[in-house]
Amino acid sequence: MSGINKVILVGHLGKDPEVRHLEGGVSVASFPLATSETYNKDGRKIEQTEWHNIVMWRGLADVASKYLQKNKLVYIEGKLRTRSFEDKEGNKKYTTEVVAENFTMLGRKSDFENGSATSTATTTPKAEEQPMSYDRANPETDDLPF
Repeated sequence: MSGINKVILVGHLGKDPEVRHLEGGVSVASFPLATSETYNKDGRKIEQTEWHNIVMWRGLADVASKYLQKNKLVYIEGKLRTRSFEDKEGNKKYTTEVVAENFTMLGRKSDFENGSATSTATTTPKAEEQPMSYDRANPETDDLPF
């Protein structure tokens, strides 16, 4: 029996996606994503933030570079990958990343057009507030409204 490697995150981009183009024109975008949880400890509200390294490939990277920006709220599905590399001194290092398989931009459509503050709908969103999604497995059926 095989295992399951599934990650679901909702968080804010720590910076704009950095896009690189590899041999053969393959695009790869990467950015940090912050997720925060709050809990009470001794009557005080404590917020704990975790940072995740997000990587997006090919068409997903291209869409991310167009529409994702620092501080925007996004829902991401993907899987964990750990890889090794050598630093400048030749030391072997390891890093764990979330390789995104699809994402949904949260908030109103206008949040992604004019840079205003993000918000999420707590009830059924109006047509102009529908989340915008992109699934790299099926780019023809994405529901980006523009």
